[in-house]
Amino acid sequence: MTRRGRVRGRVPAAAVAALALAGCSSSAGTGAVGEGPAGPPSSSGAPAKAAERTGSDTAGAGGVEVAAKGGRLGGAGSACELPVTFDLAARWKPKAVAFEPDSDPDPVLDALAELAEQGTVQMVCEIDAKPAGHIGFLRVWRGAASEDDPQAVLRAFVADAKAAYTQVRAGALAAAEVAYTGHSELLDEPKKQRAFAVKTPDGPVVVHLGGLDTEEHTAMLPAYELAKRSLTLG
Repeated sequence: MTRRGRVRGRVPAAAVAALALAGCSSSAGTGAVGEGPAGPPSSSGAPAKAAERTGSDTAGAGGVEVAAKGGRLGGAGSACELPVTFDLAARWKPKAVAFEPDSDPDPVLDALAELAEQGTVQMVCEIDAKPAGHIGFLRVWRGAASEDDPQAVLRAFVADAKAAYTQVRAGALAAAEVAYTGHSELLDEPKKQRAFAVKTPDGPVVVHLGGLDTEEHTAMLPAYELAKRSLTLG
C-alpha cells in the first residue's frame, strides 16, 4: 500500500529521528524516547525499571510474563481507533500517527511518510514505553483489505529470509508471528525484534515490538504479550 502524504498530529522533528533510527524494517528497530518519568539507568544506559507484571501464573509463550493492564486501546474514543482492541501495559502512552494528502513539498515530512510505510501496511499508532521506564515502542500498522493471510503480510513487512515465522493465536484470532534480528544503526549492533499480524474485515493489523537494543526488547516483551493475548476484533 502506498499512501505518500504528510504526517499529521504531534510529530516533531525528534520523531523523524526516531523513525530513522527505527528504520521501520528488518535492518533496524525502534530507538526513540518519549516523555514521562523513568527509572534509574541500566547497564545499557536505558532506564531499568521493569514492566509491571501480573505474576508468573500468567506467563505467555516461551515463559514470558504478561504485563499488568493499564487501559485498553483501539475502540472508539481511544487514542488510536483500530479494527482491533487490546490491553495496554500500565503507564505505556499511545499516540495516533496519521497522514494527509501532499500539499507543498517537504523533504523531511516526505521521508517520514516513506519510513512509516512497510510492506503492505502503514503505521497508524505508536505506544511509548518511556513512561514505564523503557526505551522503545509498540507500533501498530494497518493495511487495506486484501486476501493476504497474516503470514504473507508479515513476510512483506519484514522482507527478511532469515526471519522465523510461526502460527499463533492473538486472543481468539488466528495470527502469524515473526521473530528476527535487525541492526541498530545507533548502537551499531544486532538487536531482536518481533511482530504479530491478524486479518480483519477492514484489512490486516500488525503489532511490532522493537526497542533500543535486545536488552530493552526483552524487558518489554510482557507488554507485547499482553497486547497479543488480549486482542479482539472491533
